[in-house]
Amino acid sequence: MSMDDKHLDSLLPRLRLDRRGFIATAAASAGYCLAAGPVMAQTAIKTDAQGLTAGWVEVPAAGGNMRAYRAAPQNKTGLATVLVVPEIFGVHEYIQDVCRRLAHRGYMAIAPDLFARQGDPSKYTEVAKLLSEVISKIPDPQVLGDLDDCAKWASAHGGDADKLGIIGFCWGGRYVWLYSAHNPKLKVGAAWYGALRGKTDGKIRTAFPVDIADKLHAPVRGAYGAEDTGITQEDVQAMRDALAKGSPAARASVIDVYAGAGHAFHADYRPSYRKEAADQSWQRMLEWFSQHNFK
Repeated sequence: MSMDDKHLDSLLPRLRLDRRGFIATAAASAGYCLAAGPVMAQTAIKTDAQGLTAGWVEVPAAGGNMRAYRAAPQNKTGLATVLVVPEIFGVHEYIQDVCRRLAHRGYMAIAPDLFARQGDPSKYTEVAKLLSEVISKIPDPQVLGDLDDCAKWASAHGGDADKLGIIGFCWGGRYVWLYSAHNPKLKVGAAWYGALRGKTDGKIRTAFPVDIADKLHAPVRGAYGAEDTGITQEDVQAMRDALAKGSPAARASVIDVYAGAGHAFHADYRPSYRKEAADQSWQRMLEWFSQHNFK
């Protein structure tokens, strides 16, 4: 993936590095690896699994089984299913916690390990290396197909096939928009940050959200930081303009911009976390789901 310095910086706030450019590895033991740098224990939300079925499952996918973290209310069926698409750092504790938060709201939430074929983000200590060796090699069609497989698995394990939603963060935020254009069965989506426009190559990066606004099947609510140096307000305005000219679902979509917030403001384990914006965007997502009868 080609990425300029400003976009790279926005992915990970300035951290304390040693002379080799590596961050301390203590966070890796908690599953955060380089994303946490160091883990912000005072802000990281810890959601218990009481009353939930939560843990890793195996999802049949192209080329073999794919691991996914699933959380759902115990002994419930006919559940609305939320696909949770992670940041570039993988399905670590923060993403798992997000799944449990949704499960406590009555949803089945499932976060697939979309990186497994190309590599393991938890093994990396440099963002640039992770991007070049893993993220840049994951084709958009592969991700969309894996999400389809997760939705299929969920519908056979307590989920309602007619109630499918999606949320995503950073790298995953972009896929929320793309998946809305891909799957006509999708009911609703919510995207936190994620590139809105960029260069395509026809194979790995086939489209960006601005390119497919006219094809959206489900309305999406976007959450972006006013201070994000990687996803500029010009990008946000370009997306708003594209949505206004798009499909009915595109025209029903909404983008919120949060003052004083930069990239990854919802990531409660990182220095970029901004509690007010995070709480408000989460509440707006829940209301968005309710508004579109997704429950």
